[in-house]
Amino acid sequence: MANAPETIFTTQDTPVETHATVEHDVTVHEEPTAFGLQAFQWVSVSMLVLLIIAFAVGKVHKAIGGGLDSRIQTIREQLDEAKKLRAEAEVLRQEYADKIAGAQKDAEAMLEHARTEASAIVERARTDTEAMIIRRQQMAEDKIAAAERGAIEDLRAEAASAAALAARGLIAENYQAETDRQKVDETIAAL
Repeated sequence: MANAPETIFTTQDTPVETHATVEHDVTVHEEPTAFGLQAFQWVSVSMLVLLIIAFAVGKVHKAIGGGLDSRIQTIREQLDEAKKLRAEAEVLRQEYADKIAGAQKDAEAMLEHARTEASAIVERARTDTEAMIIRRQQMAEDKIAAAERGAIEDLRAEAASAAALAARGLIAENYQAETDRQKVDETIAAL
């Protein structure tokens, strides 16, 4: 910092014009005025003049009122439409809730019906199986009885055949023609 910057302008040497006054040890700054009115008063006056011109000449109030009325009407229509849509949505929601409840009841009824049918099918299958077992058992017993009867008939036939052979043998051994004639004569005489 060998060389300090050169001062070009300072306010210490030049008197500054101020618009402040000191009252009761308080510095009060004066605001600019025109024709005795301050800035906020000029804004109010100009706004009042603008509104008077607008309402008197341009009939702006009717346009503003008409615009507001049309906007109000549009908003009312939108609200009415929203109410209708909400009512329709509520009806649809209730309808779908009823359909869901109905579908659940239908599903429960179908499930109960399926269980009933399944138990009926199982019961019918059990009775059919028992009946088939009884029929087959009866058929087996009938076959056994038929086989027994066939075997008994075969045994009887063989026994009869054996008895006839034995009788023939006995008759052949014990046959005498004289005894035979005598019995024939006795039988004829008895008649």
